[in-house]
Amino acid sequence: MKYIVLLGDGMADYPCKELGGKTPLEAAHKPHMDFLAQHGAVGMAQTIPAGMPPGSDTANLAVLGYDPLIYYSGRSPLEAVSIGVALRPDDVTFRCNLVTVSDEQDYADKTMIDYSAGEISTEEAAELVEALNAQLGADDLQLYRGVSYRHCLVLAHGMTGTGLTPPHDITGRPVREYLPQGRYGERLYQLMRRSYQILQDHPVNVARRAHGLHAANSCWFWGEGTSPRLDDFTELYGVKGGMVCAVDLLKGIGICAGLKGVEVEGATGGMTTNYAGKGRAALELLAGGCDMVYIHIEAPDECGHHGEAQAKVAAIEAIDGEVLGLMMDELRAAGEEYAILLTPDHPTPLSLRTHTGEPVPFVLYRSNGAASPSASCYSEAEARATGLFLPQGPMLMRKLISGDF
Repeated sequence: MKYIVLLGDGMADYPCKELGGKTPLEAAHKPHMDFLAQHGAVGMAQTIPAGMPPGSDTANLAVLGYDPLIYYSGRSPLEAVSIGVALRPDDVTFRCNLVTVSDEQDYADKTMIDYSAGEISTEEAAELVEALNAQLGADDLQLYRGVSYRHCLVLAHGMTGTGLTPPHDITGRPVREYLPQGRYGERLYQLMRRSYQILQDHPVNVARRAHGLHAANSCWFWGEGTSPRLDDFTELYGVKGGMVCAVDLLKGIGICAGLKGVEVEGATGGMTTNYAGKGRAALELLAGGCDMVYIHIEAPDECGHHGEAQAKVAAIEAIDGEVLGLMMDELRAAGEEYAILLTPDHPTPLSLRTHTGEPVPFVLYRSNGAASPSASCYSEAEARATGLFLPQGPMLMRKLISGDF
């Protein structure tokens, strides 16, 4: 038996007027997802534990089978692991977004224009991070380059206790009420102010503005944490796993869990990515000795944060046709028996442009037999209507591997 987790990040949503009162899942043409729902067990799962922030970090840990209440130590250290940072026990890490803020003279008067600086390229970002390190780096402080707008700040010999806000939660809002507070609040705020002075007229940003693109004119820090410790996935579940993803967060989770990773050319972690390449990479992992493969696709979440309804529908349709459809066809042709868990990690409603912690719709499907309760299609409403509810996210992985559905 081969086990597949297909996770559309932020795929769940609310009905929206741009789609005629439908959710993106209801509006999308997704015959393969609907087939799974018609022949599998459909329900709702609570992936975010009560009292924890509704993020991709906590939710993906849960779906992968790790209780966030036990294993979660912060988002940024998982990203740090992914980009090769050797963290010491007393290091504290922070996610550093390259963002676009407005041009008021006083930093506190600025507005968050774009949390991703127009999904700046990794190559452009590398030049900006280098410039920031040259002027902001210190004996106890270092920036590390990640992918696109996502980077990492490491503070040596530090402690947690700084109040920080994700920039994607405050798009279009003045930043004054969301500036860093607490233990390192003033130090991080001064770094953000200085970053604006360094980046605003950097040649990379001059060129971006000339091409009508958002300038990556400031750092924004959030997601503090300390060195993560996950038990080995194979020891926990008795199967060898692999991870297909494009964002540092999921790569870091995979590394910490002992999953085999793979690089996919053209996989961006953005609104456009190499969907089919991810499907083929997953098949290669399964053919190469992995029993379980976890495929993470960021695009629906990015569309939700940007409030782009049609793009979110298109992302779901691409996941259905270019990843799920491709894999099901190949596995059937090879005569492989397989089980699939299809789920989001959390909702990213278009109307809110940020994450929520509500339950998400899932399907558990086995190629060698029908399961129940099934549904006519894969959607939030259909999943709620079955009455099947899993109160803890790790139950999804346990059921997938055990076949108890």
